[in-house]
Amino acid sequence: MTLSSLAATPKSTNLVDRAIELASQAERLGLDSVWFPQLLSYDAIAVASAVGRAVARISVGTAVVPIYPRHPLLLASAAKTAQAATGGRFQLGIGLGAKDVLEPAYGLPYPPPITHLREYLSALRPLLEGATTGFSGTTVTSHPFLPTAVPGAEQAIPVLVAAMGPQALRITGELADGTLPFLAGPRALEQHIVPALTKAAADANRPAPRIIVTVPAVVTDNVEQVIASATDQLAFYETIPSHQRVFNWEGVDRAAELVVAGDEDTVAAGLRRYFDAGATEIALYHTDLAGDADRLRTWRLAGELTGR
Repeated sequence: MTLSSLAATPKSTNLVDRAIELASQAERLGLDSVWFPQLLSYDAIAVASAVGRAVARISVGTAVVPIYPRHPLLLASAAKTAQAATGGRFQLGIGLGAKDVLEPAYGLPYPPPITHLREYLSALRPLLEGATTGFSGTTVTSHPFLPTAVPGAEQAIPVLVAAMGPQALRITGELADGTLPFLAGPRALEQHIVPALTKAAADANRPAPRIIVTVPAVVTDNVEQVIASATDQLAFYETIPSHQRVFNWEGVDRAAELVVAGDEDTVAAGLRRYFDAGATEIALYHTDLAGDADRLRTWRLAGELTGR
């Protein structure tokens, strides 16, 4: 489950308390993991650390933290701290982010994305392992001058990249553990994303990659309301070139066309299409589009599907 809506409630007026409350509920329903996107408000890795510390079994992860403008040394330190805090249940999802959004926000030049992704992963992976290996590239320079190991974070941290384009998928297959595509439908997954990523991992003699697809889904009797809300909330992604290309692959014009909504059988069938297309895991997103009752109904179905 991807948890983005962490608004305060009468019961939980603190964002972190609310995240722990929802993750505890997800764990009781049998879900395997909860993921947090990086927003401009809370810090996703810090929230994941707190949740994983408080909730005993469930895995936690970020989906995703943009690598621009974070330095690999800083990101590795935060990730290793989260791994120690959660007893080895942290997963690091990263992405390039959108230049037109991030560059004006931070006021720093956005680096050439494909070069930056390769160099960033090359610098990051040794740091996550607690090494002091340096790296010098055209967009990334990393030379730790003190030890980088964090006691309690010895277990390997999975690194997932929100890669969907051919070049990013090739780098992800070579240097990461899998991908976290968002708003990539079954056709785009089967015909483009899975083959490219799988081939890149095989060519690099790496294990079969994880393909964790983030899918907006709601079990509801109010399908029209869900689609209307999704149309508004997801319209932003229709302006991003990388998403436009994936929508073309899928044969859809609007992001909301990818929402899986309906009764339990309808949603279960819609999610099976993603597994049939090559997904190894699914993280549900925007499950609260029709309110909390339908969110809980969706989570119950997800727990049942996880147990099958």
